[in-house]
Amino acid sequence: MVTTSIPTTPFSDQRPGTSGLRKKVTVFQQPRYVENFIQAIFDNVEGAQGSTLVIGGDGRYFNDVVVQTAIRMAAAHGFGRVLVGQRGLLSTPAASCVIRKHKAIGGLVLSASHNPGGPDGDFGIKFNMSHGGPAPESFTEAVFKRATAITEYRIVDAPDIDLSRIGPTKVGEMNVEVIDPVADYAELMEQLVDFGKIADLFRSGFRMRFDALSAITGPYAKAILENRLGAPAGTVVNGEPKPDFGGHHPDPNPVHAHDLMDLMLGPDAPDFGAASDGDGDRNMIVARGLFVTPSDSLAILASHAHLAPGYAKGLAGVARSMPTSRAADRVAKKLGINFFETPTGWKFFANLLDAGLITLCGEESAGTGSNHIREKDGLWAVLLWLNILAVTKKPADQIVREHWAAFGRDYYTRHDYEELETAPANELMETLRKKLPALPGQRFGGLTVQSCDDFAYTDPVDGSITPKQGIRILFEEDARAVFRLSGTGTSGATLRVYLERFEPDTNRHDLPTADVLAPVVQAANEIAEIAARTGRNEPSVIT
Repeated sequence: MVTTSIPTTPFSDQRPGTSGLRKKVTVFQQPRYVENFIQAIFDNVEGAQGSTLVIGGDGRYFNDVVVQTAIRMAAAHGFGRVLVGQRGLLSTPAASCVIRKHKAIGGLVLSASHNPGGPDGDFGIKFNMSHGGPAPESFTEAVFKRATAITEYRIVDAPDIDLSRIGPTKVGEMNVEVIDPVADYAELMEQLVDFGKIADLFRSGFRMRFDALSAITGPYAKAILENRLGAPAGTVVNGEPKPDFGGHHPDPNPVHAHDLMDLMLGPDAPDFGAASDGDGDRNMIVARGLFVTPSDSLAILASHAHLAPGYAKGLAGVARSMPTSRAADRVAKKLGINFFETPTGWKFFANLLDAGLITLCGEESAGTGSNHIREKDGLWAVLLWLNILAVTKKPADQIVREHWAAFGRDYYTRHDYEELETAPANELMETLRKKLPALPGQRFGGLTVQSCDDFAYTDPVDGSITPKQGIRILFEEDARAVFRLSGTGTSGATLRVYLERFEPDTNRHDLPTADVLAPVVQAANEIAEIAARTGRNEPSVIT
């Protein structure tokens, strides 16, 4: 089988972000675009000769084409073995699991996470390292540098392999194993949570709805919840991964998972509701009659994790991304364990996990995880919740309310202003930075600014410094507003405004979130001049 070197020229837009390279499908469909980027990755993988590489993705449009290209290019670069999910499918957490279990040198994860799919949607490629987590900035910058100077890519001339059949085959001298995408992941889950107790919970008549949003978690949820744990058939809905996610927006939040919300807030709500996103690394938790914010979910999991076998010895520590509410801080303080506030991006958690400084971690954007892999993990979070419900024999909404009674409630919401023009969005942030020194003591929306800063993070493991990770405004009334420009979209800029207010009084734990946060919203809008600078009087999405 012949290895061919194909002449090429660079594309100027192949700088990976915190989660790899994400662009519109039509961008990736340009001739040589995929090949250039994968070549730039492989040129930076040390020790590729004879090593094991994992390849898989979330099944979105164009996934099948890129998987075959990646396999042929891997064969041309001397990898000894490729493990690829059946039909080219692997959830992001499962990819991390497979990398770690089989001691792979890394993996190509093909996904744009929670971004829309289909021919007009988004696609993404990222490289996960041997620990199973996303590549650090030093690696992604080296990939970008290589991509800007690339002159050729290498690929073997070989037909597509049959990805529908599990088993071994060869491409050139390289062994290819098509694997069951669920098996290794399910085995790991059984080590972490008590399958027996959860099965007993379902046998008792417990009812659940899991909405996979026609994305990758469907096969995993069906195999584990219905087949292994005995949840009734139909517990998992929208369980078949589709290239366009069946028209769903695969972001598990109350806006996009509205069918689940309607059910859980309705008269015949099951006992527990959950959803996951495009690539399976995010989760949404809904108790009967009550949406559980990701920030609260992280805190509740941290305080109850010891009820599951995998965490029975306690936690080393907890970490949250800076925009995530401070609910987990209070749990860590009570438990007397490590606590860290990091920038947004799972690679920061990975350093802490690798160093043994934390066990659980999470982001307000519905990503929660632990030291079992180096990615966030949507279905794992759902299973840990089920373990807690099975052991405590309490309904989910009672678990939440008891947590608020013990620790206080952090009222929390996020306002997203999507697809803004990039220049005005950047100007808004720069103007806000210049205002910071003069803000303390000023009043906005009936609140008084206590302190403010532009968050910078010094990694306690490697000493690296990451500046400009979001602007924090803390008010004397124990409220907070955070401003960030997001890097997960593929067009324009998204301004995210995170708003929270702490309420210790149990008599005030059932107020409408919008009412409690109205002064914080007003203050944030006045300080940042959002309407004047963006032309938007309302956010695109409120979660």
